[in-house]
Amino acid sequence: MAENTTTSSVSAPLSVIIIGCGRVAEKHLKAISKLKGLELKAVVDTNPDSAKRLLGSVKGFAGVKQYSDYKTAIDEVKPSIVSVTVPSGLHFQIAKYAMEHGSNLLLEKPMTMSVSEAREIFELSGKTGLKIAMGHIYRYLPIVGLIKEDIAEGKFGKVTHGSIYVRWGHGEDYYQSAAWRGTWKSDGGALMNQTIHAIDLLVWLMGSEPEEASAMIAKRIRNIEAEDLGMAVLRLENGALAQIEGTTATIPSKHTAEFSVFCENAQLTMGLDSGKPHIAVYGVKPNGKTKKLNGYYIRKQFKTGGLFSYKCALNPHLGIYKDLCDSVIENKNPIADAYAGFSSVDTLLGIYKSAKEGHPVSLPLKDDFNSVDMTGFFD
Repeated sequence: MAENTTTSSVSAPLSVIIIGCGRVAEKHLKAISKLKGLELKAVVDTNPDSAKRLLGSVKGFAGVKQYSDYKTAIDEVKPSIVSVTVPSGLHFQIAKYAMEHGSNLLLEKPMTMSVSEAREIFELSGKTGLKIAMGHIYRYLPIVGLIKEDIAEGKFGKVTHGSIYVRWGHGEDYYQSAAWRGTWKSDGGALMNQTIHAIDLLVWLMGSEPEEASAMIAKRIRNIEAEDLGMAVLRLENGALAQIEGTTATIPSKHTAEFSVFCENAQLTMGLDSGKPHIAVYGVKPNGKTKKLNGYYIRKQFKTGGLFSYKCALNPHLGIYKDLCDSVIENKNPIADAYAGFSSVDTLLGIYKSAKEGHPVSLPLKDDFNSVDMTGFFD
């Protein structure tokens, strides 16, 4: 096993298998290598070369077992945690099988590609008591949770509105690297794949569930089945509005994402620009003067989470695994839990449905809606 450098509250290691050995799986492997509470037992991929490449990417995992069939791996290893990093269209069948056989889940976004399947996984978690930690990475960044608490407690007054843009450019080489990329069945477009993290964070920070979605999508540049550009407005139950832009039709070397939340007496802006993070939090004092609160939150984060929280900025999966470990042992809900997975899928598919039908739709969706229902939208 790899050397463990970060402490965990878990007294005995929890066994883990990773299903899917693509790009994101390496982040999982690096996170596992830093946590004493986890032990990687196996990796699964239909391509043996992908599994071998993954295990060789981080020191200490060369002897881990490899499987080509996920059911065989789950049946033989009986892992405490199954990490699902396969294409989105396969999430449901693997997640359901893993939970039916007693495993907790770390499930990459989106939870599933349909509302009914997401609801089934969410309800299965409740029935079995098994934990699901969603790969909504932005919830695990430093300071974010502290700001969320202060907004929820009303320290900044009423939440008025929020906005996000995710300009995560990908060239044709990215989409051609795998046949499933950019398809309605297995991946979705810029909103489902690249922007769902940000939508989850925005709604979570604003502290209210979406009740209505209005949206438009377009295919401007990329030669894919789904959208490379989407824009939407959400109305939340508390009356606040959330504005969304997600696209892959931008320069691939200039990835940017920005989140803003505006309150009666404060505003937060944070984001990434070509890999460089930034954050600015301003609050209005009782005397009417504006004060930057970055220093306050940095000091508070060190007191509560210490250096570990800042390591999560480099690899948020470290925070997700630590949170899931603690949740399993302490029987509590992860920060990005099963309901977060269901809600984000329902919101995203509500956005797609609004774009398809050309009018606002109410959320949560009353009837099932599947990403494949968008097939032929651009024909």
